[in-house]
Amino acid sequence: MAEFKIIGDYIELDKLLKAAQLCGTGGEARVVISEGLVTVNGEVELRLRRKVLPGMIVCYDGQTLAVR
Repeated sequence: MAEFKIIGDYIELDKLLKAAQLCGTGGEARVVISEGLVTVNGEVELRLRRKVLPGMIVCYDGQTLAVR
C-alpha cells in the first residue's frame, strides 16, 4: 500500500488520482471515477470532486493509496 501525504485539510479525488500518478491526466481521472472504477474506503465513488481526507483509503486499478 502506497501513502500520499496531502497539504491542507483535503484533496479532491480527481486531483489525487493525477497527483499520485494513478492516472496520467485529470481527464483520465474523471473518466475512471465516472465509470465506477475507483473506491474510497471500500465503496465505489462516483463524485469527481469528492473530498478525500487524511486516513482515507483510495483504490484504483489494483493499487491502494493511503492518504495521510
